[in-house]
Amino acid sequence: MNAVLIALLLLPLAGAAATLAPLGRDRAADDTRALRLGTAVTGAVLVLSLVLAAGFDQDDPGRMQAVTDVAWIPALDVRLHLGVDGISLPLIVLTALLTFLCALYSTKRLPGGDGVPGARAFTGLLLLLEVGMLATFAVLDLVLFFLSFEIVLIPMYFLIARWGNGRKVPAANRFILYTLLGSAVMLLGFLLIGFNAGTFDMTRLAVEHGSGLSHTTQLIAALAILAGLAVKAPAWPLHSWLPDAHTAAPTVGSVLLAGVLLKMGTYGLVRVLLPIVPDGAETFAPYLGAFAAVGIVYGSLACLALARPGAKGDLKRLIAYSSVGHMGFVLLGIASLTPAGVNGALFANIAHGLITGLLFFLVGAVKDRYHTSDLDTLAGATGAALYGRAPRIGGLLAFAAVASLGLPGLAGFWGELLAMYGAFDPAAGLSRPAFVTYMVLAGLGTLLTAAYLLIVVKRVCMGDPAQPAPVTGLPDLQPYEAASWTPLVALTLLTGLWPALLLGLSDPAVQHLLGGG
Repeated sequence: MNAVLIALLLLPLAGAAATLAPLGRDRAADDTRALRLGTAVTGAVLVLSLVLAAGFDQDDPGRMQAVTDVAWIPALDVRLHLGVDGISLPLIVLTALLTFLCALYSTKRLPGGDGVPGARAFTGLLLLLEVGMLATFAVLDLVLFFLSFEIVLIPMYFLIARWGNGRKVPAANRFILYTLLGSAVMLLGFLLIGFNAGTFDMTRLAVEHGSGLSHTTQLIAALAILAGLAVKAPAWPLHSWLPDAHTAAPTVGSVLLAGVLLKMGTYGLVRVLLPIVPDGAETFAPYLGAFAAVGIVYGSLACLALARPGAKGDLKRLIAYSSVGHMGFVLLGIASLTPAGVNGALFANIAHGLITGLLFFLVGAVKDRYHTSDLDTLAGATGAALYGRAPRIGGLLAFAAVASLGLPGLAGFWGELLAMYGAFDPAAGLSRPAFVTYMVLAGLGTLLTAAYLLIVVKRVCMGDPAQPAPVTGLPDLQPYEAASWTPLVALTLLTGLWPALLLGLSDPAVQHLLGGG
């Protein structure tokens, strides 16, 4: 299976390189071939990820599998170390799925216009982005983790700056400046660990569970790593780059930014912070929990402000702020330092990727039809009236909204429930009154989340379809949209009704990381 994991990383890299070769003289035909190449390569990567999942030993998900471990930079003991366990496998499959769906969607909805590059450049950047995302979840060396973490920044920057809309260049600049600064701080923490422990190998460091590092070293390294990863998570108050990036990004950029890139930060907290510097994690856990609780309430209040009539709120910006709240639940679960909380965080990671990816696809479809994502315009005198004018899209938007607010039986419920349960009974050594307070704030956040999402559904989906529409010839769900969105709907239902599908994989691995065994 290690050959499958290596192929999983090399295939999109080869596909990205292939887009550099001229495919023909005809620009239109060239673009068509490039988009088909992107779909074929990402489809093959998805198949390989499913083969990897099928060959994964589910009886021992806490053990690293499909391992490759060879020397890369012997002088620094940096190794080309790859592997998957029950924590990383679902994220790898999610990444492969979302990238394929974005490539498929782009064959019909690639942003164009004056000064916008062609499909070859778009496809090459999308495949390079996939390499970095997959590698982040597969590498087991701190230096490789940093490099993989950085690979995604340049492709996403250009996807926003060249294929985005509105104030796309300032949004892209803000995105890369924030994330580069966070990465630089994170690297300092990694170097401090590696030089003091004598290795950058994440599995060896996890087994040692901080025994080779002094208390002071752990505190300094944990602070640096936490600060760097919190930018990507994004944790309040380091989130301010996110709404602008989402608002300006093209639809597929928003889907991958919310569905995968945000998960890289929280995955790093689970994979690196908790097992490698446990003393530092325990010291800073109450502060992380406090920021998480504030972020949950703040994100919900910001969404309520955008959803109210007359606020000129942008629907994409609202969904971006909702991610600040939802990722707050992930951070709260991690901060509890309990198996229940960390499992809830990992479950919420996957659920957020499925649900928010679907929401951004749907918002993109609404914007394509009405040529705006401004809520006041969509909810004008007659309303967008999706139930009457495009009932399938309206129904899907309502489905994604109730999934996002955490309706039992759908994916969004279990992660938030387990994260709050972890806060209710945090790990020994943490202040239970403080974490119960965080849990209460998170519970308030769920009520506020329900409020703003139901307001959005009312304003966008309802209205009088008998009145003249703001645009004529409003099409309902198209075949390419159905193909791109159906897997997300199905998985949202499946993981909501059968949570053991994910929890059975993650729990043994989480127990292993928290115990250091």
